[in-house]
Formats: sequence, C-alpha cells, structure tokens
Amino acid sequence: MSKNIPLLKPKIFLLLPDGIGLRNFAFTRFPEIGKLMGYDTVFWNQTDYPVRDELGFEELKITDAKLHPLTTVYSRARKRIELKLWEQQFQDKVYQTYHFPQSYKSLKNAAKSLMVDYLVATKTHPKGLKKVITQIKKQERQTSKYAWCKKQLEAHRPALVFCTNQRPTQAIAPILAAQDLGIPTATFIFSWDNLPKATMVLDTDCYFVWSDYMKTELQRYYPSIKDAQIFVTGTPQFEPHFDATLIESRLDFCKKNGLDIAKKYICFSGDDVTTSPDDPQYFEDTAKAVRELNESGHNLGLIFRRCPVDFSERYDAVLQQYDDVVKPIAPIWKPLGESWNQVFPSDEDMALLSNTAKHSELVLNLGSSMVFDFAAHQKPCGYFRYNQANRANKNWSIFKCYQYVHFRSMPSEKAVFWINQPSEIAAVIEEAIRQPKSTVEAAQNWSKVINLHPPEKSSERIWEAIQKITTCTSDS
Repeated sequence: MSKNIPLLKPKIFLLLPDGIGLRNFAFTRFPEIGKLMGYDTVFWNQTDYPVRDELGFEELKITDAKLHPLTTVYSRARKRIELKLWEQQFQDKVYQTYHFPQSYKSLKNAAKSLMVDYLVATKTHPKGLKKVITQIKKQERQTSKYAWCKKQLEAHRPALVFCTNQRPTQAIAPILAAQDLGIPTATFIFSWDNLPKATMVLDTDCYFVWSDYMKTELQRYYPSIKDAQIFVTGTPQFEPHFDATLIESRLDFCKKNGLDIAKKYICFSGDDVTTSPDDPQYFEDTAKAVRELNESGHNLGLIFRRCPVDFSERYDAVLQQYDDVVKPIAPIWKPLGESWNQVFPSDEDMALLSNTAKHSELVLNLGSSMVFDFAAHQKPCGYFRYNQANRANKNWSIFKCYQYVHFRSMPSEKAVFWINQPSEIAAVIEEAIRQPKSTVEAAQNWSKVINLHPPEKSSERIWEAIQKITTCTSDS
C-alpha cells in the first residue's frame, strides 16, 4: 500500500466520477456516520450535481473532465481482452454475452472500433493485457486532468481517496494522481453483477465489496489482489429500507400518489431498453392479467415504476390502454442534461422506493435486484422467463439474461416466482398474495449471499474499514 503523507486531521475524498455513487454515499447516513467518527468528508465531484447547494456537504469540483483521446479505445480493449481470457480460463461461453457490439457507422467510430479490434487481436494474453493497462495509465498521466487533480490533492492532502464505483474511466486520472502522491486509494464495487462483466477500470490499494461471495469473485478474476486489500462491508444501497423514519402510513402513501386505499397493488418495475427491449410487452401482459383478475372479483391495481433513466415513450400505448388498472409512479430522479448519465438520483426517491415496496403486494420484473428491495419488506418477486413472440431485437433472449454469472449466486430457484408464459401471470399474482412467504424466505437467504447482513449496518462497516486503512497508513 502507498505510504501516506502525515495529516493534521483525517480528511476523506469521496470521488464522484459520475452520479452513481450519490445514492449510496450521499443519500444514506454515510456522511453523518463519518462525521460522528471524526472524519472530514469532502465530495470530490466531477458531476454536474451540485452537492454543496443541494445537500450542504463539503465539495471540491473537478472541472477538467477530458480523457486522453485513446483512453476510451484502450479501456474498451481491456474489457474485451479480459472477457476473452476468462472465457478461455474458465471454459465458459457466458463471458461472450457481456460484449457490447461496436459501432462502425461513422468514420470516427469505425476508426476507434478498428483500433479496439487490433488490440484485442494482438494483446489477448496475460502480458498483452498488462501492456494495455500500463498504456492506459501512461496516457492518463499525460492529461491536464491528471495535473489538475494532482494540484488539488497537494493542496488538501486527504488521508484516503475513496472512489464510489469502479467503472468510470473518468476516475482513472484522479486515482493515479493520488497514488503518485502516496495517498491511499480505494474503490467500491458498485453492483452485484459488475465483476463478471469486466467493468473494473481502476487499480486501487483497497477494494470494498458487498459480501464474501463477491470477495471470492474479485480474487477469481483478479488473483493478484490480496486478502488484506479487500474489505467485506455490504452496500448502503438497501439501508433506506430499514429506516423506519422513511416509511409512510398506507393512507398517506395512497393519498400522495393518487392510489385507491381499498385496492391491493402489484408493482411492475421497468428495465432499461438494453436489458429488456421488450419490456412494454411484459408490462402489457401484466396489465392484461390484472384486468382479468379484477373482472373475476379481485380489486387490484398496478403500479408502474419505470427505469429511472428511461424517459422513452415506449410504454405510452400500454399506459393509455390500461389506465383503468395502471397507476404510474415515476422515480424522483433529476435530469441535469440530455444524456442518461446526466440524470441523478435523489433522497426523495429512496423513500419513494421503500414505500412502494412496503405498500405493494409483490414486484414483477425481468431479473433485477428489486427482488432484494422487496424482500427487505417481506414482499415477494416474480421474474418473467419467456420470450415475446415479436421481439424488438431478434438477437436478444430472456434466457440469455438468466445465464449471467450473477444469477448463479441464487441458492434456490424458489427465491422468486417464475413466470414462464403470459397465461401464468394471474396465477402467480394470486399465489403471491395468498402465500408470500413461499418465496420471501428464500429471497432473503439469497440477499444474505450477495450482501453482508445486517444490511442496515453497511455504512458503519465501510467507515470502520476506512478507519483501519487511515490508521494503518498514518502509523506507517
């Protein structure tokens, strides 16, 4: 580990290369706990989100966001090389499914894609991968962004730079600047499915993971990472579900969102267009089943919670046709630009999600981590497991999704209700309402596999680990 420069007080830089980390580290009790433990937390912010103005936290802006022109090319090549090497090493073709197709439509895109293809063709071996990673670091050290970050670090001298997720190339220069100044670095593995997808772009001194399961994964894919570098802490992502102060009465929740308190509500949780290109059709199948159940004597409603970064009109026809059963409750995310990565979460939405789970009977979706959000409230989840007859993308298949590595963490298939054809949706809804415990216990056991329990203590465990790192480096 890098030797740290002595500090007058422990200052922690929370690196926000994109908005993903806000949910875990700004809208939970994480900053409050750090303050109680005597740390000065500074959001080292490269996003458009005004942390100081909106939340009142100390903030230092990274205004130079320009990558080296070749960093994107080399990073894409790194991902593809790692996936090919893992496919060979583990004799598992699932890693092929994590490749995104490259674009050759414009001259600029074609040039970049051809460079990626060349690197993959010539560097798909351990030494070649090492050269690609070395080149990425060499390039980023040449940027004005690296110089800017280094100057900020020299002025503030934090005890640790903690990156809120491991995926953005925008985080490479700040992390390198810290390491070159002898400042310890750490990164948080953001999601339960990230490691098998080769989304690691950072090489840090320490790594924070959700669970022992994820620790095993991390060392499986990156065997050079030692035990002492890994801290199993859980994720703050699910903490709001255990904060009783966020939960509203059913009456207040229904009034606020225009719901009928006499109805029992099912939640349809939408996916993004890449994950589920046929999502509107699954939504329509669900709405149709709810309408049929009502016609047979039930009194049900369907809450539609879209993917927070999906502002498309692809659900509009279903919303109009089934307005007698569907009530949309939009996620409270804040768009600060036109692209999907300029849409930011909010603390209000974390409360909204918790209350939606609390006051719904079950959630239906395509393979998302919402199963764990609802299990926290003792509510079941149903996963669709059939293809639509008219698929928007003929190369996409729902069965391919459930072959992904992260689903292998499921200890029992009973963790969810499986919906194998549209005609089963109504029966699944009835059974889930009648016997929710038949899957909830298995879902909670699955949650224990992928996230260290108790889940509401994750922020505390992260700060305890930070304390170990900073104490160790200040004493060395």
